[in-house]
Amino acid sequence: MPLFNDKKSNPFYRWEDDTLVLNILGRPNSKRDAIGRVVGHQLEVHVAAVPRMGGATAHMVRFLADLFDVSKSAIVVVFGEKNVNKQIRIKSPNKLPAPIQPASDTAHIKTDKTSDKPKKKKKPR
Repeated sequence: MPLFNDKKSNPFYRWEDDTLVLNILGRPNSKRDAIGRVVGHQLEVHVAAVPRMGGATAHMVRFLADLFDVSKSAIVVVFGEKNVNKQIRIKSPNKLPAPIQPASDTAHIKTDKTSDKPKKKKKPR
């Protein structure tokens, strides 16, 4: 069995009918809430909450509910409630951030072409 696989790594999301399944790498204690970059098979999600007793995950669910334009009850944490490695399921998202593409049968979903991350400003010299 080879140590390294030449094939492309697994994507950080998949569609199961109208449900989006996301693998997330949580980044608590951030300056602000934001979607980060793709790291391996996970999407970085930065949240400003402190990681105490699942509080950062609860904050992340509220942030993602707003981002995907769904209610909080439409998001289920499959595993990782008290861990930075998480998997969540979002039932029928109405809006998608830039790194996520709609499934072929969910073409009615609005995609966000702009990145949530602001461009870095150069400091004047």
